[in-house]
Amino acid sequence: MGSTSRTETFPAHTPAASQIFTTVLSHGPLTRLDAARRAGLSAAAVTKAVRPLLEAGYLVEDADEAARPALGRPANLVRVDGGRALFVGVKVTGDEIIGVLTDLCCRIRLARRVPLTDRATRAVLASAAGLVQELRAGADDLGVAVLGLGIAVSGDVDRAEGVVRYSPFLEWRDVPLAELAAMTTGLPVTLDNDVRALTIAEQWFGAGVGLSDFAVVTVGAGIGCALVVHGQVVAGAHGVAGEIGHVAIDPAGPPCHCGNRGCVEAIAGDAAIVARMREVTGRPVADTAEAVALAHQGVAGAREVYARAGEAIGRGIATVANLLGPERVIISGEGLTAYDLFAEQIRDSFGAAAFGSAAQCDVQTRPLPFEEWARGAAAAAIQSFITSTPTHRPGKG
Repeated sequence: MGSTSRTETFPAHTPAASQIFTTVLSHGPLTRLDAARRAGLSAAAVTKAVRPLLEAGYLVEDADEAARPALGRPANLVRVDGGRALFVGVKVTGDEIIGVLTDLCCRIRLARRVPLTDRATRAVLASAAGLVQELRAGADDLGVAVLGLGIAVSGDVDRAEGVVRYSPFLEWRDVPLAELAAMTTGLPVTLDNDVRALTIAEQWFGAGVGLSDFAVVTVGAGIGCALVVHGQVVAGAHGVAGEIGHVAIDPAGPPCHCGNRGCVEAIAGDAAIVARMREVTGRPVADTAEAVALAHQGVAGAREVYARAGEAIGRGIATVANLLGPERVIISGEGLTAYDLFAEQIRDSFGAAAFGSAAQCDVQTRPLPFEEWARGAAAAAIQSFITSTPTHRPGKG
């Protein structure tokens, strides 16, 4: 499935090497001194970490003429050679698969989408494999190796085991997707929850760069959340840290697919909004686009549906702020198309429920297309590669 894939390992398997590489990836180009300061390492440790990365071509060093001192040679800047390797990222939704081919700096080189008409595991694998093959054909044209595949799926995903424990929108339980995808595509595979994967990309390249503690909250088909604590994306002991979509805020509220009542997702998820809109307006609302249109038209009760959703989201975000005290919360997801309908309620509800200085948390909105979620999957694959954490490899499971 493409001549440009091969098994290759990162040349330096030490925490310092991974730390320096990710520091340069996010903040570079940097002088070695700046890299040492940002990473909290000694100059000697940086020199030791950088050497094999330069030799293998993952880092390159250029003279910085702008930083030339009055006497002597200019300082050298270290940067990642993005063209050194390629990765594929795939985001699976309930009705389509989005794939991207990225370079080592996670810049998208190619992007493709295919519809998903059958959610059975075999059908999804076949569609994903076809998409990956198409993207790898693009890698052949570039003549650069594809070193890994990242797959992002909503729900309870065990990254270490490569298993989708439960994905409500795909109706999957205990699917060993990483192993199956590795066998199908012939690539090393990293599987992760879609919001956590998106958060890796935000931490390295987006609104989370330079922040030690932040959260990403996504609104749309589900209400997702991923947490960065002390610079690490955390999954928790059972892989479900940050599931604010299933924080129950109204014990008498609508039933949720998780079995509880009044969860944030049961009030503010797309399906919940559409169902409530039908109830309130008495109209056969088909999807969120129709729901948004009714609210914008001022149909009686329609705006209240979004106001209630915004209040639920705000309370969910306040729960995160109260528990973890993040510096920033980034709101994203396809549900932001209706943001003007519930932005005020999110802010007000957050302000009312956040305790003390937790209310100072910087809440930002960041609309991102699904290609960025697929890019997050590629970022997860790059992370596995540079940290030498276990991935599922063809023939090994």
